[in-house]
Amino acid sequence: MTLIKTTYNRRSFLKTTTLAGGGMLLGFSWLASCNPTPEEVLSMPKEWFDINGYLKIGENGLATILSPNPEIGQNVKTSMPMIVAEELDVDWKNVIVEQAPLNTDIFTRQLAGGSQSIRQGWQALRMAGASARHMLKEAAAQAWEAPIEEVTTEAGILYHKNSGRSAGYGEMASAAAKIPVPEEVQLKDVKDFSIIGTPRKNVDGQKIVTGQPLFGLDYRRDGMLIAMIAHPPAFGMRLKAVDDSAARNMPGIRDIFTINTYEEDQEKSAFDTSAFTELVVVVGNSTWEVMNARKALDIEWEMAPESTTEMSLFGRTMTKRSPAGLENTNSHVEKMKELGVQKAKVVRRDGDPEAAFKNAARVIERSYSAPFLAHNCMEPMNFFAHVTADKAELVGPIQTPEIMEKSVSARLDMPPEKIDIQMTRMGGGFGRRLYGHFLVEAAVISQKMNAPVKLVYTREDDMSFGAYRPAYHATYRAALDENNNLIGFHVRAGGIPESPLAANRFPAGALDNYIAEEWSLDSNITTGAFRAPRSNFIAGAEQSFLDELAEAMGKDPIEFRLELLNRAKTSPVGEDNDYDADRYAGVLELVREKSGWGQEQPGVHRGVSAYFCHNSYVAQILDMVLEDGKPVIQKVHCAIDCGIVVNPLAATNLAEGGIVDGIGHALYSQLTFKEGAPEQNNFDAYRLIRHHEAPKAIEVHFVQNEIGPTGLGEPPFPPIMGAVANALYRATGKRFYEQPFLGGKQVLG
Repeated sequence: MTLIKTTYNRRSFLKTTTLAGGGMLLGFSWLASCNPTPEEVLSMPKEWFDINGYLKIGENGLATILSPNPEIGQNVKTSMPMIVAEELDVDWKNVIVEQAPLNTDIFTRQLAGGSQSIRQGWQALRMAGASARHMLKEAAAQAWEAPIEEVTTEAGILYHKNSGRSAGYGEMASAAAKIPVPEEVQLKDVKDFSIIGTPRKNVDGQKIVTGQPLFGLDYRRDGMLIAMIAHPPAFGMRLKAVDDSAARNMPGIRDIFTINTYEEDQEKSAFDTSAFTELVVVVGNSTWEVMNARKALDIEWEMAPESTTEMSLFGRTMTKRSPAGLENTNSHVEKMKELGVQKAKVVRRDGDPEAAFKNAARVIERSYSAPFLAHNCMEPMNFFAHVTADKAELVGPIQTPEIMEKSVSARLDMPPEKIDIQMTRMGGGFGRRLYGHFLVEAAVISQKMNAPVKLVYTREDDMSFGAYRPAYHATYRAALDENNNLIGFHVRAGGIPESPLAANRFPAGALDNYIAEEWSLDSNITTGAFRAPRSNFIAGAEQSFLDELAEAMGKDPIEFRLELLNRAKTSPVGEDNDYDADRYAGVLELVREKSGWGQEQPGVHRGVSAYFCHNSYVAQILDMVLEDGKPVIQKVHCAIDCGIVVNPLAATNLAEGGIVDGIGHALYSQLTFKEGAPEQNNFDAYRLIRHHEAPKAIEVHFVQNEIGPTGLGEPPFPPIMGAVANALYRATGKRFYEQPFLGGKQVLG
């Protein structure tokens, strides 16, 4: 493997390299964290940085666009190339999409997280396609001795109408590869889009449904060994000793040893989070042989001491404190209730909320809670590694390949340029695969074995290893005057080990007297990002409370929210409100119109909810009926403002998935602990939504505007939990404050 360093600037942005057969290879870069003005869009920056990729045009006109970001089912592997293809003005049927490899010399945000892939790449992806199109036009203009202004394009064909000439992109590709980079490019008007905004099928769809190798578990290599790990049975414990004499002599076993995933003095990022770093490893010829040998291990565990770990997160230092001891869900619940009524850290105060509550004619107070949750990706954690003295080759499903490259480099004491990480499609992620300890483990094991190795987790391994959604608690209070006017609002929220509070979100900014407090409780149970971190709890709690508050005030729940948003729009309180009240109100008005709110059918019980997160606005109305005394979800109406929708088909699928996912977690899912050990370690005990329990229909509507795309993978997930709670109240007459609402056992339908 040849190791090269490449610097991209304005002149080398599209490096001219001719392909065999007369085509061209254009290396392009797009910004990962910019949002330029319309004027800035017209000018190429002096230095291109952050995410990069490649565009290849063959002599036959076929265009291959490499998608750089990890694909976890959010469909960026289709949507990102669509943006390039739009500005390139190529026929989509002539586009081939490939997954780009990790390349930290030119890529600096190969990351799937925060619903940011499309948002961060929007303008610069367009510039990449437009620049290539400009070079093709200039090549044609030179060949035809015509002004470039007279050359037009359409669906991969160049035209000069005055002379009647035309040529496919492939015919001009070799010449275009020699054209200097344009100083500026003109982007298409939104009204002229022909690919963006049209439904396009998943480029991997046929491979997925026909079972072709795409995922990490599919990956094979000649001579590859299988590795599995054994970790402590409870949080708060560590390895003391292991007797492997019985297992070592079993068929197919190559070696048994212990590893430390990270060295004690190794600098860690937040994505190096790992519940257990000292592990017992079994390596053998096959998964079955390794699993059987692992069962034969005689391992002794001991209590782990209190510890403190420093981690970096995008330039900030984080401190994780892990207390000693074995934790229990019952004590967690009691401690959170206790902290929920104590004064905590004030993170926002508007007006004089204390006076408002003192003078209130009526105070409404409600508390909400949610348990730990496991990600439960359909594809358990796995990674292939082949580490030699000269290089480290790693292949598998990871959301943070660039960050993990640094971790592997530090752990193996190997320069980053000698580390090659190839990304496979992921069978689930949404946060779990941000934390790449399993990748590092695979690398360490391969280095120890001096052989190609695939590390495979079982379902039980993954569910008991950590990186869970934190447990949360929130208490809301509202002060009403003698006329039932809302004169004060108080939220106090916290969790294990973090607070879910977003103090500057709605209804902050809509109330004269508002106070927000937060607290947290340290734990040795390892947590991490879970689809729509923090929002995935606080949205449902907030929207449930607003619904109950509207009822107490005698107001329609949608009208009540719109009144607050109108206040935030016309006369906002404070300067740090992080939402656009007009867009927030827009999704509520749209879902009210599309659902026929106010024209309810007999026996249909409706719950509404709306929330803003990841730069997008979502409102939902859930229709529920009772069948034989059990609640059944008939339909969900969903309105979304996420700016321009690149691929409506994928966007609708993503919203539907988030809705079903949120309903399941609200009704059923929970992870509980007894003496530090998870009480659920597989699907026989951990309750997920079943097919027949999903809504019978989901109707998704997008606000039409020309605002650049914002997040979509996460925003539809949080509010649906509030809609479920509010519909359940109308169906049963009972308010639901603790998730899961149906205790993880009762079955719908």
